[in-house]
Amino acid sequence: MTQLRGIAAALAIGVSAVPAPAQDLDAPRPIAAINTVFTEEMTWMEIRDAIAAGRTTAIVATGGVEQNGPYVATGKHNFVLQATTEAIARELGDALVAPIVKFVPEGNIDPPTDHMRYHGTISVTEETFRALLTDIVSSLAMHGFKDIVLISDSGGNQDGMLAVADALNAKWLGTPARVHFIPEYYSEDLYSCEYLKAELGIFQQPDECVATRNEYHDDFHYSSIIATTDPERIRAQQRIDAGLFRINGVSLEPLELTIANGQKLVTYRAEITVRAIRAAIARR
Repeated sequence: MTQLRGIAAALAIGVSAVPAPAQDLDAPRPIAAINTVFTEEMTWMEIRDAIAAGRTTAIVATGGVEQNGPYVATGKHNFVLQATTEAIARELGDALVAPIVKFVPEGNIDPPTDHMRYHGTISVTEETFRALLTDIVSSLAMHGFKDIVLISDSGGNQDGMLAVADALNAKWLGTPARVHFIPEYYSEDLYSCEYLKAELGIFQQPDECVATRNEYHDDFHYSSIIATTDPERIRAQQRIDAGLFRINGVSLEPLELTIANGQKLVTYRAEITVRAIRAAIARR
Protein backbone atom coordinates (compact mmCIF):
# COMPACT_ATOMS: atom_id res chain seq x y z
CA MET A 1 0.00 0.00 0.00
CA THR A 2 2.86 2.38 0.84
CA GLN A 3 4.47 1.63 -2.52
CA LEU A 4 1.20 2.37 -4.35
CA ARG A 5 0.86 5.67 -2.54
CA GLY A 6 4.39 6.55 -3.53
CA ILE A 7 3.67 5.79 -7.17
CA ALA A 8 0.47 7.85 -7.07
CA ALA A 9 2.31 10.77 -5.53
CA ALA A 10 5.06 10.57 -8.15
CA LEU A 11 2.50 10.47 -10.95
CA ALA A 12 0.69 13.46 -9.50
CA ILE A 13 3.92 15.44 -9.37
CA GLY A 14 4.78 14.42 -12.91
CA VAL A 15 1.40 15.38 -14.29
CA SER A 16 1.39 18.76 -12.58
CA ALA A 17 4.88 19.49 -13.89
CA VAL A 18 3.96 18.93 -17.56
CA PRO A 19 2.83 22.19 -19.20
CA ALA A 20 -0.10 22.31 -21.57
CA PRO A 21 0.83 22.09 -25.26
CA ALA A 22 1.70 25.51 -26.65
CA GLN A 23 -0.89 25.82 -29.40
CA ASP A 24 -1.20 29.03 -31.37
CA LEU A 25 -4.45 30.57 -30.17
CA ASP A 26 -4.82 32.39 -33.48
CA ALA A 27 -4.03 29.44 -35.75
CA PRO A 28 -6.60 28.91 -38.52
CA ARG A 29 -8.89 25.91 -38.25
CA PRO A 30 -7.55 23.29 -40.70
CA ILE A 31 -10.86 21.52 -41.37
CA ALA A 32 -14.53 22.41 -41.64
CA ALA A 33 -16.63 22.63 -38.49
CA ILE A 34 -19.31 20.06 -37.75
CA ASN A 35 -22.99 20.95 -37.44
CA THR A 36 -23.64 20.87 -33.69
CA VAL A 37 -24.65 23.32 -30.97
CA PHE A 38 -23.10 21.30 -28.12
CA THR A 39 -19.70 22.65 -27.06
CA GLU A 40 -18.55 19.27 -25.75
CA GLU A 41 -18.86 17.92 -29.29
CA MET A 42 -16.83 20.80 -30.73
CA THR A 43 -13.10 21.43 -30.90
CA TRP A 44 -11.69 24.48 -29.16
CA MET A 45 -11.09 26.07 -32.57
CA GLU A 46 -14.71 25.51 -33.60
CA ILE A 47 -15.90 27.18 -30.40
CA ARG A 48 -13.45 30.07 -30.83
CA ASP A 49 -14.58 30.68 -34.40
CA ALA A 50 -18.26 30.38 -33.52
CA ILE A 51 -17.88 33.07 -30.85
CA ALA A 52 -15.96 35.29 -33.26
CA ALA A 53 -18.78 34.86 -35.78
CA GLY A 54 -21.33 36.15 -33.25
CA ARG A 55 -22.51 33.06 -31.42
CA THR A 56 -22.01 34.72 -28.05
CA THR A 57 -24.96 33.23 -26.17
CA ALA A 58 -24.25 30.16 -24.03
CA ILE A 59 -26.94 27.95 -22.52
CA VAL A 60 -26.14 26.33 -19.17
CA ALA A 61 -28.81 23.76 -18.29
CA THR A 62 -29.11 21.79 -15.06
CA GLY A 63 -30.79 18.41 -14.80
CA GLY A 64 -30.11 15.75 -12.19
CA VAL A 65 -29.65 12.06 -11.46
CA GLU A 66 -32.62 10.81 -9.46
CA GLN A 67 -35.29 8.16 -9.18
CA ASN A 68 -38.17 8.30 -11.65
CA GLY A 69 -40.13 5.18 -10.88
CA PRO A 70 -39.73 1.66 -12.28
CA TYR A 71 -39.69 2.56 -15.98
CA VAL A 72 -37.69 5.76 -16.53
CA ALA A 73 -33.89 5.96 -16.27
CA THR A 74 -32.36 8.13 -13.56
CA GLY A 75 -31.06 10.64 -16.12
CA LYS A 76 -34.60 11.79 -17.00
CA HIS A 77 -33.97 15.53 -16.75
CA ASN A 78 -30.67 15.29 -18.62
CA PHE A 79 -32.28 13.39 -21.49
CA VAL A 80 -35.05 15.98 -21.76
CA LEU A 81 -32.46 18.77 -21.83
CA GLN A 82 -30.55 16.96 -24.55
CA ALA A 83 -33.58 17.49 -26.77
CA THR A 84 -34.82 20.89 -25.60
CA THR A 85 -31.50 22.72 -25.39
CA GLU A 86 -30.65 21.81 -28.97
CA ALA A 87 -34.03 23.09 -30.13
CA ILE A 88 -33.59 26.30 -28.13
CA ALA A 89 -30.08 26.97 -29.42
CA ARG A 90 -31.01 26.34 -33.04
CA GLU A 91 -34.06 28.59 -32.78
CA LEU A 92 -31.99 31.40 -31.21
CA GLY A 93 -29.44 31.05 -33.98
CA ASP A 94 -26.56 32.62 -32.04
CA ALA A 95 -26.27 30.17 -29.14
CA LEU A 96 -24.20 27.18 -28.09
CA VAL A 97 -25.01 24.68 -25.33
CA ALA A 98 -22.54 24.01 -22.54
CA PRO A 99 -22.35 20.46 -21.12
CA ILE A 100 -25.50 19.71 -19.14
CA VAL A 101 -24.94 19.96 -15.38
CA LYS A 102 -26.03 16.56 -14.10
CA PHE A 103 -25.09 16.83 -10.42
CA VAL A 104 -27.54 18.91 -8.39
CA PRO A 105 -29.10 18.90 -4.90
CA GLU A 106 -31.33 15.82 -4.55
CA GLY A 107 -31.65 15.66 -0.77
CA ASN A 108 -29.39 15.06 2.21
CA ILE A 109 -26.85 12.30 1.70
CA ASP A 110 -26.48 11.01 5.26
CA PRO A 111 -29.06 10.38 6.52
CA PRO A 112 -30.66 10.23 3.07
CA THR A 113 -33.78 12.30 2.36
CA ASP A 114 -35.97 12.97 -0.67
CA HIS A 115 -34.65 11.32 -3.85
CA MET A 116 -31.49 10.21 -2.05
CA ARG A 117 -33.53 7.45 -0.43
CA TYR A 118 -33.54 5.66 -3.79
CA HIS A 119 -30.66 3.77 -5.37
CA GLY A 120 -28.72 5.55 -8.10
CA THR A 121 -29.53 9.09 -7.04
CA ILE A 122 -26.50 11.39 -6.78
CA SER A 123 -26.78 14.54 -4.68
CA VAL A 124 -24.57 17.53 -3.98
CA THR A 125 -25.01 20.24 -1.39
CA GLU A 126 -26.55 23.56 -2.36
CA GLU A 127 -23.19 25.18 -1.67
CA THR A 128 -21.41 22.80 -4.05
CA PHE A 129 -24.08 23.30 -6.72
CA ARG A 130 -23.78 27.08 -6.62
CA ALA A 131 -19.98 26.93 -6.62
CA LEU A 132 -20.01 24.61 -9.63
CA LEU A 133 -22.40 26.87 -11.54
CA THR A 134 -20.34 29.93 -10.69
CA ASP A 135 -17.18 28.36 -12.09
CA ILE A 136 -18.92 27.09 -15.24
CA VAL A 137 -20.48 30.46 -16.02
CA SER A 138 -17.24 32.30 -15.22
CA SER A 139 -15.34 30.01 -17.61
CA LEU A 140 -17.77 30.75 -20.41
CA ALA A 141 -17.56 34.50 -19.83
CA MET A 142 -13.76 34.36 -19.86
CA HIS A 143 -13.85 32.88 -23.36
CA GLY A 144 -16.09 35.58 -24.78
CA PHE A 145 -19.69 34.55 -24.26
CA LYS A 146 -21.67 37.70 -23.50
CA ASP A 147 -25.13 36.33 -22.65
CA ILE A 148 -25.09 33.23 -20.46
CA VAL A 149 -28.50 31.65 -20.03
CA LEU A 150 -29.39 29.48 -17.05
CA ILE A 151 -32.30 27.05 -17.34
CA SER A 152 -33.30 24.03 -15.32
CA ASP A 153 -35.52 21.03 -16.00
CA SER A 154 -35.90 20.36 -12.27
CA GLY A 155 -37.73 22.46 -9.69
CA GLY A 156 -35.14 21.98 -6.97
CA ASN A 157 -32.45 23.78 -8.98
CA GLN A 158 -34.28 27.06 -9.50
CA ASP A 159 -33.25 28.99 -6.36
CA GLY A 160 -29.57 28.16 -6.76
CA MET A 161 -29.51 29.26 -10.38
CA LEU A 162 -31.21 32.55 -9.56
CA ALA A 163 -28.76 33.21 -6.73
CA VAL A 164 -25.75 32.56 -8.98
CA ALA A 165 -27.13 34.82 -11.70
CA ASP A 166 -27.76 37.67 -9.25
CA ALA A 167 -24.32 37.34 -7.64
CA LEU A 168 -22.40 37.27 -10.90
CA ASN A 169 -24.37 40.12 -12.46
CA ALA A 170 -23.57 42.26 -9.44
CA LYS A 171 -19.89 41.29 -9.69
CA TRP A 172 -19.72 41.87 -13.46
CA LEU A 173 -21.52 45.21 -13.51
CA GLY A 174 -20.02 47.30 -16.31
CA THR A 175 -18.51 44.30 -18.15
CA PRO A 176 -19.79 42.77 -21.43
CA ALA A 177 -21.04 39.56 -19.77
CA ARG A 178 -24.50 39.08 -18.30
CA VAL A 179 -26.21 36.05 -16.79
CA HIS A 180 -29.90 35.45 -17.49
CA PHE A 181 -31.87 33.05 -15.31
CA ILE A 182 -34.91 31.92 -17.32
CA PRO A 183 -37.53 30.38 -14.99
CA GLU A 184 -40.08 30.22 -17.81
CA TYR A 185 -38.40 27.13 -19.27
CA TYR A 186 -39.62 25.18 -16.24
CA SER A 187 -42.54 27.15 -14.84
CA GLU A 188 -44.54 28.43 -17.83
CA ASP A 189 -47.28 25.85 -18.39
CA LEU A 190 -45.62 23.52 -15.90
CA TYR A 191 -45.07 20.03 -17.37
CA SER A 192 -46.90 21.32 -20.48
CA CYS A 193 -50.18 20.43 -18.77
CA GLU A 194 -52.37 22.88 -20.64
CA TYR A 195 -50.71 22.24 -24.02
CA LEU A 196 -51.22 18.50 -23.63
CA LYS A 197 -54.94 18.98 -23.12
CA ALA A 198 -55.64 21.87 -25.48
CA GLU A 199 -53.35 20.97 -28.39
CA LEU A 200 -52.74 17.22 -28.16
CA GLY A 201 -56.00 16.06 -26.58
CA ILE A 202 -54.16 14.18 -23.84
CA PHE A 203 -55.87 14.13 -20.45
CA GLN A 204 -53.92 12.50 -17.60
CA GLN A 205 -55.43 11.28 -14.37
CA PRO A 206 -55.66 12.65 -11.83
CA ASP A 207 -55.97 16.03 -13.56
CA GLU A 208 -53.35 17.67 -11.35
CA CYS A 209 -50.20 19.33 -12.63
CA VAL A 210 -47.69 17.82 -10.20
CA ALA A 211 -44.47 15.85 -10.72
CA THR A 212 -45.59 12.86 -8.63
CA ARG A 213 -49.06 12.51 -10.12
CA ASN A 214 -48.80 8.72 -10.16
CA GLU A 215 -46.13 8.42 -7.44
CA TYR A 216 -43.56 7.52 -10.11
CA HIS A 217 -42.10 11.03 -10.62
CA ASP A 218 -43.05 10.70 -14.27
CA ASP A 219 -45.77 11.86 -16.64
CA PHE A 220 -46.63 12.00 -20.35
CA HIS A 221 -44.65 15.22 -20.83
CA TYR A 222 -41.41 13.63 -19.63
CA SER A 223 -41.89 10.16 -21.11
CA SER A 224 -42.71 11.40 -24.59
CA ILE A 225 -39.82 13.90 -24.76
CA ILE A 226 -37.36 11.26 -23.52
CA ALA A 227 -38.69 8.86 -26.16
CA THR A 228 -37.47 11.26 -28.86
CA THR A 229 -33.90 10.67 -27.65
CA ASP A 230 -34.12 6.89 -27.07
CA PRO A 231 -37.31 4.91 -26.34
CA GLU A 232 -35.37 2.43 -24.21
CA ARG A 233 -34.78 5.21 -21.68
CA ILE A 234 -38.47 4.79 -20.81
CA ARG A 235 -38.19 0.98 -21.29
CA ALA A 236 -40.64 1.09 -24.19
CA GLN A 237 -40.30 -2.45 -25.51
CA GLN A 238 -40.15 -4.06 -22.08
CA ARG A 239 -43.34 -2.24 -21.06
CA ILE A 240 -45.07 -3.14 -24.32
CA ASP A 241 -44.18 -6.80 -23.74
CA ALA A 242 -45.51 -6.61 -20.17
CA GLY A 243 -48.68 -4.70 -21.09
CA LEU A 244 -47.54 -1.68 -19.05
CA PHE A 245 -46.90 0.95 -21.72
CA ARG A 246 -49.03 3.72 -20.24
CA ILE A 247 -48.71 6.60 -17.81
CA ASN A 248 -51.34 8.38 -15.70
CA GLY A 249 -54.16 6.58 -17.48
CA VAL A 250 -52.84 7.46 -20.95
CA SER A 251 -51.57 4.81 -23.35
CA LEU A 252 -48.12 5.40 -24.84
CA GLU A 253 -48.93 3.15 -27.79
CA PRO A 254 -48.27 3.38 -30.60
CA LEU A 255 -44.70 4.39 -29.80
CA GLU A 256 -44.41 6.34 -33.04
CA LEU A 257 -47.25 8.64 -31.97
CA THR A 258 -45.70 9.18 -28.54
CA ILE A 259 -42.41 10.18 -30.18
CA ALA A 260 -44.23 12.55 -32.53
CA ASN A 261 -46.01 14.15 -29.57
CA GLY A 262 -42.69 14.38 -27.75
CA GLN A 263 -41.21 16.28 -30.68
CA LYS A 264 -44.14 18.71 -30.54
CA LEU A 265 -43.50 19.21 -26.84
CA VAL A 266 -39.81 19.90 -27.49
CA THR A 267 -40.79 22.60 -29.97
CA TYR A 268 -43.34 24.02 -27.53
CA ARG A 269 -40.86 24.24 -24.63
CA ALA A 270 -38.27 25.76 -26.98
CA GLU A 271 -40.71 28.45 -28.15
CA ILE A 272 -41.51 29.40 -24.55
CA THR A 273 -37.85 29.58 -23.63
CA VAL A 274 -36.61 31.44 -26.71
CA ARG A 275 -39.26 34.10 -26.19
CA ALA A 276 -38.17 34.55 -22.57
CA ILE A 277 -34.44 34.57 -23.45
CA ARG A 278 -34.90 37.24 -26.11
CA ALA A 279 -36.88 39.39 -23.70
CA ALA A 280 -34.20 39.02 -21.01
CA ILE A 281 -31.37 39.91 -23.41
CA ALA A 282 -33.31 42.95 -24.64
CA ARG A 283 -33.40 44.22 -21.04
CA ARG A 284 -29.63 43.86 -20.45
